[in-house]
Amino acid sequence: MSTILHITQREQWKQAKLLGTYQGDTLDSEGFIHCSTPTQIIKVANTFFRNQKGLVLIFINSEKVQPEIRYEGVEEDELFPHIYGVLNIDAVFKVSDFEPGEDGLFLLTHEILTMK
Repeated sequence: MSTILHITQREQWKQAKLLGTYQGDTLDSEGFIHCSTPTQIIKVANTFFRNQKGLVLIFINSEKVQPEIRYEGVEEDELFPHIYGVLNIDAVFKVSDFEPGEDGLFLLTHEILTMK
């Protein structure tokens, strides 16, 4: 299994579970859902979600994602997974609370490190 990760607001995830699909907040505006690999997620979290509370980290089995996943470069030497369509909930195998430390920064956890 290949795992990709996505950060979202807890309330947005609760709504997605009721609907049975997840769109994120960039599918309409950018055409895809931003994701990260386990080695990228902390950098992304600290760049875009610093000091934010009420977040969850979604663990996605990329082999079960129905829409196309493209690995695309934001930076020249690093490719990020982007989901080009609505995420089917059955591809999600775990959701964890994702809160920053007192300094507002996120830390790499054993849970993330052990994902492949």
